[in-house]
Amino acid sequence: MKVLGIETSCDETGVAVYDTDAGLRAHALYSQIALHAEYGGVVPELASRDHVRKLLPLIRQTLAESGLDVNELDGVAYTAGPGLVGALLVGAGVARALAWALEVPAIGVHHMEGHLLAPLMEDDPLGRPQPPFVALLVSGGHTQLVAVDAIGQYRLLGETLDDAAGEAFDKTAKLMGLPYPGGPQLAAQAELGRPGLFKFARPMTDRPGLDFSFSGLKTQVLLAWRNSDQSDQTRADIARAFEDAVVDTLAIKCGRALDAAGCDTLVVAGGVGANRRLRAKLATMTEKRGGRVCFPRPAFCTDNGAMIAYAGALRLQAGQFESAAVKVTPRWDMALLQAV
Repeated sequence: MKVLGIETSCDETGVAVYDTDAGLRAHALYSQIALHAEYGGVVPELASRDHVRKLLPLIRQTLAESGLDVNELDGVAYTAGPGLVGALLVGAGVARALAWALEVPAIGVHHMEGHLLAPLMEDDPLGRPQPPFVALLVSGGHTQLVAVDAIGQYRLLGETLDDAAGEAFDKTAKLMGLPYPGGPQLAAQAELGRPGLFKFARPMTDRPGLDFSFSGLKTQVLLAWRNSDQSDQTRADIARAFEDAVVDTLAIKCGRALDAAGCDTLVVAGGVGANRRLRAKLATMTEKRGGRVCFPRPAFCTDNGAMIAYAGALRLQAGQFESAAVKVTPRWDMALLQAV
């Protein structure tokens, strides 16, 4: 089955073709970072308009790179939520119209299920991870620990009570004067920082439970930055201390989640999953436990069409599809999904 995937949940336009026999055939991504940089964050209306401009050219490009004609598609998948309602409607409208014209099934995909399944999309030397496992979904909009009993059967173990980890990276970078988007800039600064010169708390690790809280870390960084000489090296040292605090907190909670779920396999997805120090920390943690951790390739940690094409293909293969109505769900609990 050859499935076209469309991702337009926020500020990146992603398109891909996934073949259940041949794997990922092609993918393309357009980022709106430059568009939103002057505003210091995503402007929803501008994001929607840019998806309108970029989506059809990206579909044509991806189909050409895949070597397929549009009439050879067997299905269309698109992000139906969660996300910005206007941006979601752009992708949903195009996907539904295309599926209707081709007389093929279409399905709306949960954005976070796409992230969760991204590490399963490609071959792994140790084999693709099979449920049950624990997933850490960590991005600018979400920080969740999920027990995956089967594809489509998810139990929320813990989540952030305030800022997501990626959001905390972005906001912390901004208060230290780093340019948008702040998260990658802060991680780059952390590579230049000296460990141990600043020490920040590991929030909510001194009590039971699997929930997170990162807003307090921003306050600690703000105070440290205000009371410092605000030199480039100090900025790097504080960035390193902040990153260490977030990484340690995520690793501690992941270990607890594996214990709670009785699993030894951890799957990590979302934009923060590309962080080099987080990858190393979780690899060491799971190895010591006799388990394993699986990541998507860095290009598929951030929003992309490939993960939507893959998740949609699994559901379409299972005979799931929806009516021709253009429907999106900006707020969508993943626990409500139908099992595959």
